[in-house]
Amino acid sequence: MSKNYMTLAVLSTTLSVGVNAADLPADLQWIDNMNEPLFASEEAQFGGTLRSYMSSFPQTLRSVGPDSNSGLRHYFMDGTPKLAARHPNTNKWIPQLAEAWAYGDDNQTVYFKLNPKAKWSDGEMVTADDYLFMLTYNRSKDIIAPWYNDFFTNKIADVVKIDDYTIAIKSASKMSQDELMIQINLPSNGVQPRPEHFFADSKNDNNGDGIDDNFVRKFNFKAEPTTWAYYMSDVKKGKSVTFKHVGQDWWGYENRYYKNRYNVEKVRLTVIRDADIARKRFEKGDLDAFGLILPSLWHEKADGKPYQNGYIQKFWGYNQTVQGAGGLWMNTSMPMLDDRNVRAGIMYASDYDGMIKNVLRGDYLRLPHGLGAGHGDYDRPDNQAPAFDPDKAIAYFEAAGFDTIGTDGIRVNAQGQRLSFDITYGFPPHTPRIAYLKEQAKQAGLEFNLNLVDGSSAFKFVLEKKHQLAFLHMGGGEIPAYWEYLHSDNAKPQTNNHTFYQNPDMDKLINQYVVEFDVAKKQALSHQIQQKVSEEFLIVPGYMVPYTREAHWRWLRIPENGMTKQTQAMFSVTDIANFWIDDELKEQTKQAMKKGESFEPVIVVDDSYKLQ
Repeated sequence: MSKNYMTLAVLSTTLSVGVNAADLPADLQWIDNMNEPLFASEEAQFGGTLRSYMSSFPQTLRSVGPDSNSGLRHYFMDGTPKLAARHPNTNKWIPQLAEAWAYGDDNQTVYFKLNPKAKWSDGEMVTADDYLFMLTYNRSKDIIAPWYNDFFTNKIADVVKIDDYTIAIKSASKMSQDELMIQINLPSNGVQPRPEHFFADSKNDNNGDGIDDNFVRKFNFKAEPTTWAYYMSDVKKGKSVTFKHVGQDWWGYENRYYKNRYNVEKVRLTVIRDADIARKRFEKGDLDAFGLILPSLWHEKADGKPYQNGYIQKFWGYNQTVQGAGGLWMNTSMPMLDDRNVRAGIMYASDYDGMIKNVLRGDYLRLPHGLGAGHGDYDRPDNQAPAFDPDKAIAYFEAAGFDTIGTDGIRVNAQGQRLSFDITYGFPPHTPRIAYLKEQAKQAGLEFNLNLVDGSSAFKFVLEKKHQLAFLHMGGGEIPAYWEYLHSDNAKPQTNNHTFYQNPDMDKLINQYVVEFDVAKKQALSHQIQQKVSEEFLIVPGYMVPYTREAHWRWLRIPENGMTKQTQAMFSVTDIANFWIDDELKEQTKQAMKKGESFEPVIVVDDSYKLQ
């Protein structure tokens, strides 16, 4: 087939509803943006095993369905190729699985020319049929994923096969060109192909939707093929997983933006449930890198002999990533938390600013709103997190009927209910933070109880809406997502409506927001939604961390100016992944350690993209 990027000459004989052959533009202007700056290094070397860890073994290897939001989804979905992606510095769209794209004049359709060399990790070619199957897959009730069912029914109206390597994707709503690309290429749920050949065995498809009725159980621990540079090659259940590189002939390396990235040959993730034990194993050389986001780690613990002798180096790089929704999520389906006055009291009794100053050394910044930040004009310019104010909290608590103070200092109402709530969280290092909130809340007669739930089980606990308060931060996209967090239709188990909030007025605003084409009007609706969330006191705004901080053995190398605006983790293959292992430096370091020799300590601080 001719690769003429100015016209589409070859059409399939059958098109699904939404785009017809007669409607297909003959003069599409194809875009590829192949001249943006590179962000990897020609010095990069291929090979070696990146040894890392995870705090718990995942409850599933699926990327959708029950329990899939935690665990390894970044390796199966979020970090894998989309049709296109943002350049991490210039913000322009650059190719991934698509070679080029063009916009229809209906403000709903985007056409994509697929890379004809793209392959699944099992050697099968990626074709338009995998995108058609994606629609079948994500709309199926058998995957038990309401959010995906909704998104691929009510947001993505259609996927059309034009030929084996050309598709058209139609949005259910009119959007600007940039918004269309954002919706189609969302990291956590974008339009990604699904390997039809892998799921072809649907013997138990009694409802005729193309997906096995027993999908969740059948594919719970079956890792599907990937279009990415890595695939899961080994699973030791409960102990470790290993991802292996497809090889230096990976189809992606013909794309200039993929060159000199994904340089390690293997990634081994070992289960180490205690972060302090993981750090000690790292400092012994069992792991190659270790995150130092926690202030206590960076300022205090990462300062022993391996650092002083220059064997381990420290890196602090600032970024400008979007900050997702986060803080204390209040489950309005729980007793007392269905009272707005109680929620308001909790809001003013939660001393996040004091926690940041006294526990986190002032390294973090306060989120201005519980629904996140960094969305540009979609955020209200006057968003500001409520300051800690025990007196104001007390006034709200008394208005809710909690006007008596018990012998233990905790307020009670006439029915004898104590003003006491559990805060569910899943990361032990967060204990001092929540303990600080607990002590400060006592000033308002409020009791916080610490409910530490292990690893991925904590998120499962929250998804099932068993929590009262959840100490939780979510990822975020460029355009705020509200339906999943706030719409009544999503107030059910196994969804991201962590507050179980249901309000017809909010539903109306969100429905209008979803379909609004005019950007200014859409942003105005966003402001109204954010204001209503503030007025309803649903999420105590948390904090944001606009940087990555990591320690790494000196054989892990990064390019000069290797930090980008969007780098969230320097030494992760699911991120920008422009680092590599230098075998010569590794051997040199090991020999120096045996001889008792040392190198100059190295601490790199890259503030090129620090928020001013």
